[in-house]
Amino acid sequence: MIRREFLEKSSSALLALGLPSVLRGELNRERPNIVWIVTEDTSRHFGFNGEKAVTTPHVDKLAAEGAVFTNAYVTCPVCSPSRSSLITGMYQTTIGAHNHRSSSTPESAIQLPKHVRTLPELFKEAGYFTCNSGYDLEWNNPGKTDYNFTFENSKLYDGTDWSNRKPNQPFFAHIQLNGGKARESKFESDAAIDLSQMKLPPYYPDDPVILDDWKKYLKTVMKTDYEVGMVVARLGKEGLLNNTIIFFITDHGISHVRGKQFLYDEGTRIPFVIWGPNYIRKGVRDELIAHMDMAATSLFFAGIEIPDYMESRPLLGPQAHPREYVISARDRCDETEDRIRSVRKGNYKYIRNFHAKRPYLQPNVYKDYKPIVKRMRELYLEGKLNSAQSLIMAQVRPEEELYDLRNDPYELRNLASEPAYKEKLEELRNIVETWIVKTKDKGQYQEPWDQYLKNMEDANSTLIGRGAKNQKKAEDRNANILLMKKWRDEGI
Repeated sequence: MIRREFLEKSSSALLALGLPSVLRGELNRERPNIVWIVTEDTSRHFGFNGEKAVTTPHVDKLAAEGAVFTNAYVTCPVCSPSRSSLITGMYQTTIGAHNHRSSSTPESAIQLPKHVRTLPELFKEAGYFTCNSGYDLEWNNPGKTDYNFTFENSKLYDGTDWSNRKPNQPFFAHIQLNGGKARESKFESDAAIDLSQMKLPPYYPDDPVILDDWKKYLKTVMKTDYEVGMVVARLGKEGLLNNTIIFFITDHGISHVRGKQFLYDEGTRIPFVIWGPNYIRKGVRDELIAHMDMAATSLFFAGIEIPDYMESRPLLGPQAHPREYVISARDRCDETEDRIRSVRKGNYKYIRNFHAKRPYLQPNVYKDYKPIVKRMRELYLEGKLNSAQSLIMAQVRPEEELYDLRNDPYELRNLASEPAYKEKLEELRNIVETWIVKTKDKGQYQEPWDQYLKNMEDANSTLIGRGAKNQKKAEDRNANILLMKKWRDEGI
């Protein structure tokens, strides 16, 4: 449904929304194209975010000409729940998509609540052509979906790119870049990594294995920038830039020891840019936003009514209202069961660990086979990690963590037990507890063991199907499954 009242806003009202008055009357004739560029496994290591070791001119140009949101957080720091939230504008915990890839078999298939529609469906109903493009940017392969619920791809997307749309038909394009997942990419950039500017976070040691991985990761950041340039160049060549709004984000943070799967900023805080000089004023904004707010904001720009049920919030327009806080959640990732909730409000971050008797780095095949994780474990056993680097290696966790991000941006000093912060701790704890009840957080109910096993059987079958070399990984996963059962039985 097209919101006619939006399309008929007066000049003064458009200016109040951050939209140039020149658009008055034009939106009736030509609705903007909406382009989402979503990059995998990448944190805020772009030039516009302050990274000095790499050059990222194409993304930096979008940022310089667009709106940059410096405090954007994902609702979950792992692929399928994050993408499920983004494409529905709902918390993954509300729609039951919180356990990573838990809809893989008919017995465990997750159905969206009947009233919840995906963004592509809403765009299609409003007359948009919808497309989802893959990593190669040759525009003939479908992009990653990884939505953690049952869906028919043809009902969401009309194709892999916008070339097959009708004349003058607006389009919604979802473009997937593999970002940090491309560690072994052969891509070479004209701009070399400036090793003198490459700085690891203080919770990682200056070890050759860690440093080499970080260099490979920064190389993927430059590859991402190159690909963003390709997308913008195509839009320009086809004369589409004047009527297109581009969103650039990542699906969560870097896949590193303390990043992906955890609720520290390395895993949850992401780059977020909206570009569209004819639609939005440029500038830097520091309000707290959730990555799923891209959904409602996109509907706003397209003049499509935002569903009342949607938990996403538009960042512009008459329905815009800043968030007091942002919530992130982590539940089961592959075979590894966990439940963590966090809230950021102001400069403080609160984290609740519901499985405090388990180690941070629970056994997990996906992470344990990474050289960086193996090396961190080795260095820890050899006593070569300092106190900051050893935090993530702890065999038990505090139930609550509290950080002052202004004075402790790397989240190293837990203030939860300090008397001076008692009121702040109680305030943020109450926010999380209230949110769990209000949103009916489905993570509070343990996944049935039979359903868990069906998902793991499917995951192992897929793993082995990729080659005999993965047999050992499948065996290790089975051992981890037995440990999860033991911990369940012990109430840990």
